[in-house]
Amino acid sequence: QVQLVESGGGLVQAGGSLRLNCAASGRTFGIDAMAWFRQAPGKERDFVAAISWSRGRTYYTGSVKGRFTISRDSAKNTVYLQMNNLSPEDTAVYYCAADLYGGSGSREIGSEYEYWGQGTQVTVSS
Repeated sequence: QVQLVESGGGLVQAGGSLRLNCAASGRTFGIDAMAWFRQAPGKERDFVAAISWSRGRTYYTGSVKGRFTISRDSAKNTVYLQMNNLSPEDTAVYYCAADLYGGSGSREIGSEYEYWGQGTQVTVSS
C-alpha cells in the first residue's frame, strides 16, 4: 500500500503562483512514476503532469507546458507541482497519483495509477 497526502492548494489571483506538494508513504520502493491530475466541476479528470521516479523524466499536458513544473525529492518521497501564471481555467481539484512498476508506462492514463491522494482545491480568480 502507498499513501499519498497532497497539500498546497488554495485561492490565488490570475497570474499568480502556487506549489502543490504530495508526500508518499508506505511501499514507496515500488513507485515507477507519480503524476498530477485535475478535475474541474462538471468535467472529467484530466492529466496534468507526470515524472518518472528513477530517471526524473517529465511529461506535461499541452495547456500547462511552460507554466507548470513537476519535480520530485526522492529522499523525501515527495513530488511537487510548481504552477505559475495561473488562469481561471486552471481551477480544479488537483489529485496526486502513484504508478507502481509493472504497468504499461502510459503516464497520461489515469487508470495506470494504482494509488490516489484525497485531492486539493486550487481556485484561480479573475
